[in-house]
Amino acid sequence: MMRLSNWGLIGVLFMVLPGQLHAEPLGQEGYVDSSGVRLHYVTAGQGPLVVMLHGFPDFWYTWREQMPALARKHQVVALDLRGYNLSDKPQGVENYTMDKLVGDVDAVRKHFGRDKIILVGHDWGGAIAWAYAMNHSDKVDRLIILNLPHPKCLQRELANNPEQQKNSQYARDFQKAGPNPLLTPEALAFWVKDPEARKKYVEAFRRSSLEAMLNYYKANYPREPYKDEQTYPPVKCPVLMIHGLKDIYLLPGALNDTWKYLEKDFTLVTLPDAGHFVQQDAAEKVTRIMVQWLEG
Repeated sequence: MMRLSNWGLIGVLFMVLPGQLHAEPLGQEGYVDSSGVRLHYVTAGQGPLVVMLHGFPDFWYTWREQMPALARKHQVVALDLRGYNLSDKPQGVENYTMDKLVGDVDAVRKHFGRDKIILVGHDWGGAIAWAYAMNHSDKVDRLIILNLPHPKCLQRELANNPEQQKNSQYARDFQKAGPNPLLTPEALAFWVKDPEARKKYVEAFRRSSLEAMLNYYKANYPREPYKDEQTYPPVKCPVLMIHGLKDIYLLPGALNDTWKYLEKDFTLVTLPDAGHFVQQDAAEKVTRIMVQWLEG
């Protein structure tokens, strides 16, 4: 361990796979201040800045398969969203509204002194990435979204598709007052297939705030009765979407008409054998697609 004045405590973090420890470190730790909220990140590489945002329930480590490949030609920053793992966990639903979450991304951009960033988001990280690209169009060079439809398309499906309404019931439950006794660190890691990685997830979720995780839904997810009324600014940068078709939470019907809300090139890749956590279910394919799209 060593100390650097502008990053704080720095540690070398390794990717652990069954039976082996990669000699190549994933990156170095650091912290960024976002209006008084301290956010933890892991960074690697040099070049154009790629900011990676995880979803629920997750943390920066979800990008462990993609980071080494992207870091060959980019500086990659994988963020712990507020409320998760080593980032601060402010109290109150009002601290998890989309404007605060978008502000966190801009704080990362400013921290690294960049005019523009490449933004990657999955699930809630995807929602934040969409919102940042819409509201800071001059600051996003490219946008990569994994398993999170454009908010207008999801709004349409929630208003008109009974199957999507049914499959979003979990979000309704998360919006109820009080803690959810079923959301233990062990239960939240149910989807992690690699037993060694699952241990890391349980540890990270024990450091996280379960209340904060639910505040994302309470502050931002649409409430019943669903309406297809809100409008959104256009996305003005090239967009890559990767969607695992076995996602039981976000159905593929919400991918339709995405192009209506974009002004630049749009690439959509659907992976039939991957589920919601597509970056892990089809890690090699997702990594290859992202690298080829960014470098091609």
